[in-house]
Amino acid sequence: MGLYRLTGLSAQYPSPLFFQWNPYSVSTGGSSGPIFGVISLLAMLTYLAATTLLGRRLMRAAQGVVVAKPRTLLPGAAAALLHGIVSYHSLFGHGVLNLGFFNSLSLVAWIMVVLMLIVALGRPVESLGILLYPLAAVTVTLDGLFRAPQVLSHIWWGLDAHIVISLLAYSVLSVASLQAILFAVQHHHLRNKHPGGLVRALPPLQVMETLLFQMIAVGFVLLSLALITGLFFLHDIFTQHLVHKTVLSIIAWVVFGVLLWGRWRFGWRGPVAIRWTLGGIFSLMLAYFGTKLVLDLILHRVAG
Repeated sequence: MGLYRLTGLSAQYPSPLFFQWNPYSVSTGGSSGPIFGVISLLAMLTYLAATTLLGRRLMRAAQGVVVAKPRTLLPGAAAALLHGIVSYHSLFGHGVLNLGFFNSLSLVAWIMVVLMLIVALGRPVESLGILLYPLAAVTVTLDGLFRAPQVLSHIWWGLDAHIVISLLAYSVLSVASLQAILFAVQHHHLRNKHPGGLVRALPPLQVMETLLFQMIAVGFVLLSLALITGLFFLHDIFTQHLVHKTVLSIIAWVVFGVLLWGRWRFGWRGPVAIRWTLGGIFSLMLAYFGTKLVLDLILHRVAG
């Protein structure tokens, strides 16, 4: 990300989990320009096409027809490439780092797609695209339509690392929440003896559960690092409007920690794992995007 400093708020530091900067320091934001508007539209349409093709693949798999994985991943990869161009322009297109509300939303969705595609090369997680691709399509569209600038210029490299870790933590745990949703649907159908339809195209229940806890474990480690590194940039929790964000982030960390401990100690699984996972990501969503939405877009205050 380079070295940045805050514009107009040099005593405060931004972060996806803890920090904030001046949302009114520039008048630009979003994916401005006709070329990037077209690319944003193409990304959205490609995501929708990838969703349709993946849905057809899952339906064929449910009927016992095997479809090569590369054919399943290529449309999503093409959409992610276009999405990445739009996000890069939104973040760096004006010569400074812009992490406004819609930019951040789009960036997290893009990271989630990229992580899923990479993991899918070796693990059976490509079915997550049926939920993730439409979500990414919505975020890249919002990023192209709306402006909510929050701009940084040069700051310390350690903060760059903290921002990256925070975004990765949020993205990995968000992917885990989508995995939990698919796992819940599969568990419900099998429990009620309705194993047909798209459920047949999903990996075995035990594999789905194992993948879920692996994602949570990785996300928990990243979240722990994000919270620890964030403490170095925390100056005044009240004047920086960080009380809700900090408390909710810690609650999410505790929820995921208890879930992993319960899995190790008591063998928690099934509905218990699903409820704790969704509860943790809900708290994390409120910590960042919920607080950011209220402070930045409703109350028009400084938020991170």
